[in-house]
Amino acid sequence: MTTPPEPPASPAEPAPSRPGRKLGPIADTVGSAHRVWLEPIRATYLSSGLTLSELSHRIRFAKSKLSELLRGVGLYPRWEIVLSLSTELKMPGWPLYQLWRQAALEAHKSREWVDGCSEKPTLTLTPTAPPLDHRAFRELAEADYRRYAQVFLDDDQRDTAVSDTFDILWLRWNDALSSPDIRRFAWQVLRSTVMSKTPHLDGRPELARAAFDTVALHDQTTVTGHITQLTESLELFTAMSRLPDHQLDVMVLRKLCGFTPEQASALLGIPLPAVESDERYAGIFLESVLCPPSETEGNTS
Repeated sequence: MTTPPEPPASPAEPAPSRPGRKLGPIADTVGSAHRVWLEPIRATYLSSGLTLSELSHRIRFAKSKLSELLRGVGLYPRWEIVLSLSTELKMPGWPLYQLWRQAALEAHKSREWVDGCSEKPTLTLTPTAPPLDHRAFRELAEADYRRYAQVFLDDDQRDTAVSDTFDILWLRWNDALSSPDIRRFAWQVLRSTVMSKTPHLDGRPELARAAFDTVALHDQTTVTGHITQLTESLELFTAMSRLPDHQLDVMVLRKLCGFTPEQASALLGIPLPAVESDERYAGIFLESVLCPPSETEGNTS
């Protein structure tokens, strides 16, 4: 693994306050793919200092409809209004279009509808390259991001999640650069994107798929051995899914991806002692679940 560069800390300035009613939250009905591009737009708007009235006037779109768009309420928005909004907020259009298009298809919009939304010359975008430092960061981190995503997702979903991650980072690159640690900022984007595509059970990510891809399982040569090892792996990964998020990530990187503590620290953007502490406490928890003390332990009668 190549260690991503560690940029100097530069705390972000607080967003200016704005008059008027506060923008409501994203609707619970918004799908994960729609949320992927909607959240960066909302974040950029909220940090811009503009009011909904000012933004509505600038892009010539009704304030009520703009509020609905920023909350994900109503019909899936056409590309024309999303492009106008992103242009006013000075956001890069190409990664946003890629994310918008993908979400439109997942929202069951036809390809004819999607293409029709962007076929006008004024709405057509030419693929552009991201900033040089974004490209450099991607070259350093992409392979490791794919290894993490592979634990939770199949190949196609893995590739989509990692691609989406770097498109979101492109949209929010200024925020990433002004964050205390770009690696930690990027990791949170990756984790959120991967988890949005990962099946969950009782609020925790399912790791059952990973249980079928362990070295120990592949080393078994008998049916009985396969069944026994698979049962043990399923028990382990079920217990792992109950770990706090930060401990789960450390254990996935250390035990399932094979990274050293130093590599995990660099990838997560957290201090090495934090990685070691998370691994230690995760190990204690897993042992208590998988190897609980017997009821008669210590009973001398």
